[in-house]
Amino acid sequence: MTNINAKGLHFQKLNDTIRGIVNDGAVTIDNCEGQRYIGAGLEKLDLTINGTPGNALACYMNGDRVTVNGNAQDATGDTMSGGTLIIHGSSGDATGYGMRGGKIFVRDGVGYRAGIHMKQYENLFPKLVIGGKTGNFLGEYMAGGVLVVLGLGIEGVPVGRFCATGIHGGKIFIRGTALPPELPVQVAHRVATAEDKAELAPLIREYCELFKNADAEKLIADDYLLLYPDSKNPYKQLYVNN
Repeated sequence: MTNINAKGLHFQKLNDTIRGIVNDGAVTIDNCEGQRYIGAGLEKLDLTINGTPGNALACYMNGDRVTVNGNAQDATGDTMSGGTLIIHGSSGDATGYGMRGGKIFVRDGVGYRAGIHMKQYENLFPKLVIGGKTGNFLGEYMAGGVLVVLGLGIEGVPVGRFCATGIHGGKIFIRGTALPPELPVQVAHRVATAEDKAELAPLIREYCELFKNADAEKLIADDYLLLYPDSKNPYKQLYVNN
């Protein structure tokens, strides 16, 4: 185990130090003060962060694990391709931006445009689970993977306006059956079936095991609204004349 005291440490120095650790599988960063790009391109380390990491945490991450004991800022998990990112708090705007693989679990809420441009390719299949509520434009231009919003402790619909705008792949599960406000007409929706929930259940169980703030089986038994692309009403009319 390697411990790094990040208090007063420039983000470049901190990241150079992390990259220089090649033979130790576990690293703990204490007193994190908003340093950017922590865990960028991470593949092998099990990284624990005590404090508040800055923008682009775990960007381009390709494996292993990052755990944040606190909140994260914007662009968390930007373009990550593998590994697991766990946030014991909330995350800012554009969480999971361009995410191509791996898993992100956020105990509480996220800002605007979470899951924007999420995509999947061959065996890469991204998963983003949000325990609280989200801002506007959740899953904007989503092209693959799975987004889950549990809305724990939230009254009403736990997502903001214009959810799934431009979606052309992937699925979004929202606990409850009420439609999000100003849902675009190009987005199809239905109450999740038992078959749909078979895909959802392992993610809920993993979330509850990580944060221990809810009963997994009770959450699985709840109703969920499933959003997905409407192949009969695609977005092509936004870009070409018919």
